[in-house]
Amino acid sequence: MGRYVGGMETVFPLLSGSELLLAIVIAILAGFVKGVVGFAMPLVFISGLTTFMVPELALAGLILPTLATNVQQALRQGIGPAVRSTLDFRIFLLCGGFALIFSAQFVRVVPDQVMMAMIGVPVTVFAFMQLTGRQIRLAGRSTGIEVGAGTFAGVLGGVSGIWGPPTVAYLTALDTPKLDQMRVQGVIYGLGAVALLVAHLGSGVLRAETIGFSLAMMPPAYIGVKAGNAVMDRIDQAMFRKATLAVLTIAGLNLIRRAFIG
Repeated sequence: MGRYVGGMETVFPLLSGSELLLAIVIAILAGFVKGVVGFAMPLVFISGLTTFMVPELALAGLILPTLATNVQQALRQGIGPAVRSTLDFRIFLLCGGFALIFSAQFVRVVPDQVMMAMIGVPVTVFAFMQLTGRQIRLAGRSTGIEVGAGTFAGVLGGVSGIWGPPTVAYLTALDTPKLDQMRVQGVIYGLGAVALLVAHLGSGVLRAETIGFSLAMMPPAYIGVKAGNAVMDRIDQAMFRKATLAVLTIAGLNLIRRAFIG
């Protein structure tokens, strides 16, 4: 993989200048999508970055911007509502957190093709279900289902940095109101991002050679989020949600193609 020359090798030792610029564009796009619908930043990051870098470096790059933007989203209505959302979904959070930390230790031994399939298949199924209106509905909260949904989301997040689709599917199945769902997503993803940070400091994914790249992705991701929020306030949300789901479907299918065809 190329080196970023011009005196910046110590900051971005695994990237060339053109790769860094392309990564910045992807970070802005990832932030924009999150600003519109509240999720999918890690998915856009991974789908875009893995077209020209190894999944491990792509995962490192998304960790810090994901953490920062989710904290912002969780606290948008204040600390009190965020605390209530945390308590309401504590089972999901605890199961997801433990599963994420455990599975993160295997990220460096899981083959790239397996990782891409683990992301691509559930993402494509989720997006297709949403686009076709085939949504799973739950009559009410169930401890067993919440344990299963949280564990699955945590395992997926630990090995790939992506836990949004199963989380959104679960919240949607509960008919969570839009404002509450956005806040709950911020809380869940924010705490998950903290767990992801801790886990990958331990796994070695986030280290001296990669942390500069992750820091560099924070400003463009934030710019993208702010742009997405502005669009969401002015344009019909349903139309943008459908457009985003279409993008997620394409991204998921691309990951499946790379997993099974190369």
